[in-house]
Amino acid sequence: MTSARSSQRARFGIRFSLLARRWRRTLDAHLARQGLTSTSWVPLIHLEESGGGISQKELARRVGVDGSSLVRVLDMLERDGLIERRRDQDDGRTRLIHLTADGQRRVAEIRDELGQGEEELLAGISDTEIAAMLDCFARINHRMSDLEHPVGSSAV
Repeated sequence: MTSARSSQRARFGIRFSLLARRWRRTLDAHLARQGLTSTSWVPLIHLEESGGGISQKELARRVGVDGSSLVRVLDMLERDGLIERRRDQDDGRTRLIHLTADGQRRVAEIRDELGQGEEELLAGISDTEIAAMLDCFARINHRMSDLEHPVGSSAV
């Protein structure tokens, strides 16, 4: 392994992490100009990505916050008619969170705004280059999953 390659690999994680944070801040600022806060749009996007019907605990994990921190946000989203909590058919003690029709419309608006912001950020990068990056992201994600859940291991 050459030192240049080794050096690039050594810097990859921190550069990727810093870029992801900057990407998020830039999109947050773009959406804030449209009156959207990350407190509300992020849970809605994650809920839509999940297909709906997930627990508060799972949504909190996806959003990256403590479950108790999410309660106030969910209460606000429910009051605004964007989500609803329904009893889990398999476990009556659990309530699953679902997008309402208004919530689905709001997510579509958010996705439009995200698309505009991302279009600006990706200007000058070809579709082929983006496809190559996404392929690398998928391979990294797959490798991380393999490391988190090795074949033959049992979860306790």
